Amino acid sequence: MSRIRDIANLFSANTDAATDAEVTAAISAHNTSANGHVKRGNTASRPNPASNGDVYMNTQLGYPEFYEGTTWVPIGAVPTAPSALVATNVGTGRAYNNGSASIAFTAGTVPGSTYTVTSSPGSYYNTGSSSPIVVTGLQSNTSYTFTATATNVYGTSDASSASSAITATTVPQAPTIGTATGGNAQASVTFTAGATGGSSITSYTATSSPGGFTASGASSPITVTGLTNGTAYTFTVTATNANGTSAASSASNSVTPSASTTIQYLVAAGGGGGGHQAGGGGGAGGARTGSLALSQGASFTITVGAGGQGEDNTGVVSNGSTSTFSTINATGGGHGGSESRGNPVGQGQAGGSGGGGFWQVSPFSGGSGNAGGYTPVEGYAGGNSQSQSTARTCGGGGGAGAAGNNSNSGSGGNGGTGIQSSITGIATYYAGGGGGGTQGQTPGNGGSGGGGNGSSSNGGGVQNGTANTGGGGGGGGNTSGVAGTYGGKGGSGVVILAYPISDSALASIGAGLTYTVDTSTRSGYRVYKFTAGTGLVTL
Repeated sequence: MSRIRDIANLFSANTDAATDAEVTAAISAHNTSANGHVKRGNTASRPNPASNGDVYMNTQLGYPEFYEGTTWVPIGAVPTAPSALVATNVGTGRAYNNGSASIAFTAGTVPGSTYTVTSSPGSYYNTGSSSPIVVTGLQSNTSYTFTATATNVYGTSDASSASSAITATTVPQAPTIGTATGGNAQASVTFTAGATGGSSITSYTATSSPGGFTASGASSPITVTGLTNGTAYTFTVTATNANGTSAASSASNSVTPSASTTIQYLVAAGGGGGGHQAGGGGGAGGARTGSLALSQGASFTITVGAGGQGEDNTGVVSNGSTSTFSTINATGGGHGGSESRGNPVGQGQAGGSGGGGFWQVSPFSGGSGNAGGYTPVEGYAGGNSQSQSTARTCGGGGGAGAAGNNSNSGSGGNGGTGIQSSITGIATYYAGGGGGGTQGQTPGNGGSGGGGNGSSSNGGGVQNGTANTGGGGGGGGNTSGVAGTYGGKGGSGVVILAYPISDSALASIGAGLTYTVDTSTRSGYRVYKFTAGTGLVTL
């Protein structure tokens, strides 16, 4: 012991030889981490606090460790794989296609200083120093499993077994905006639903700009009320599920609510029938165009006039019937003159446009047009015919755009030209007069706008007026000594309404009406074309 005491004296404050107790204490004080010595013990006995570079023999785990500034790292040992992974979906408040999952795990027997969790599919990952680790960027409504690895300065562990599967849920995808249509202090907003985000959508909300007026519903369309008439608005739509509310859709078209809607119209009445036995051409139905302001919620009548009867072997011939839109009326076309019909007999009859005159009975004149007395006029007079002593040719029926042509010694008169309108988005003629018939001469042609051609002989090709144009029927022909052909029927009328898509659609249409609706042919407009019947319509 004397040599040990001599050594111990070097560490003793006493000048006398150290005792055995002093020797033991001196050795213990010397054996510190700072002096490069290794302590040992179980995990709980690790130095705390520890300093970067401290070394410790973990007798519980069976390997030495060093402290690398944040955690104790096994010396020379690669971590073992984590285990018992449990994934939990975290959907609340997550944006569409940016789902999140929290993955809890148990560290292996040789823990890592960091851990990495990776998804399948997609290989979305995140790294952390302990359990749990949150992985984001997951795609909505997609099933995922996860594996984990541990890493220290010596390497990375094998991957763990896969976790249980979870389905990533988020808020819904933003809806796709459709069309907004204005009404009286309100607007209807259409949209197409986006993906649910993996959780059922509970409602949709439309919001105005300006004003922030909102309305919610379970499906498209949504009506937003409380708007100010005369103010222009756009709208966005969001979707909501249990996780929250989607991003807003793009903005809708701009609409301006109004207490009334200004409707453009074309109203054409039924065309008159043609006379037979070389008869006059039928006059076109009256045609009126313009615009009319109607209050939201107002009801009005629409009637589509039928075409007149072409004269047959019973001697029946008739004018066309009136067409109506609200307070706008168009008068049916006058029938063509014939040897036994008319007032006076042989004269083309008055109507929206007048029928053409008959060749045999004086005064040979066509009927007058614009029977309704409207400004601008709804149609023009029929053409006059030649007398029997000159030729057996008849006048053409008047059209909505021009008078019917007089006949001459060699041919029947052509029907008057109708009017051209682009109300549907396509330039189209309506309400042309029927061509005059003849006895063995050249018949007249129908006017542009559905007028039927006249005929010159028995079975010689007389034409009806075209349906839904208001065109007059062609005059029948006659071959000397042979019974005359029938006159052509007048074409049925039509009622066409057009107004901006941003205004409300018609709320109801009577069952007695036949119609089509088009929103594609005329850009920015909704076009209703009524082709038959009568009924009550509500705006």
